[in-house]
Amino acid sequence: MKLNELSPPKGSSRPRKRLGRGVRSGTGKTAGRGTKGQGSRSGGGVRCGFEGGQMPIQRRLPKRGFANFTRKQFAVLNIEDLKKFEGGSTIDEAALVGAGLVKGKRDGIKLLGTGEIGYPLVIKIHKVSKSAKEKIEAAGGRIEVL
Repeated sequence: MKLNELSPPKGSSRPRKRLGRGVRSGTGKTAGRGTKGQGSRSGGGVRCGFEGGQMPIQRRLPKRGFANFTRKQFAVLNIEDLKKFEGGSTIDEAALVGAGLVKGKRDGIKLLGTGEIGYPLVIKIHKVSKSAKEKIEAAGGRIEVL
């Protein structure tokens, strides 16, 4: 069997209906568009969501809330997540992405204070909470805010 010998099973496909090919074809003359009116014209028809002049649903429903287009989205990280790293190591954005702790494109990374750490780390990060900063410094590490 070759590719050029393949054909669909008998009765599974039929030729497309050719519109507007004479009165006796069954779809001649107006070609299923009816007579006159916007829908019968070439390029005619109504846009998506048009309800015949009635106030459309997207305008009838009330609008709610506010979407702040200048909002910054930060990836959140806790101190307990930093236990993957050895003591004395320097942690930056590339190290966090490499360890799988930060995924996707964000505006920065914020360190929060959940958990404990007993060894010093040098952390280069965009934002840090007050409690996280205290815990890192108490362990002998330091934080550099970018």
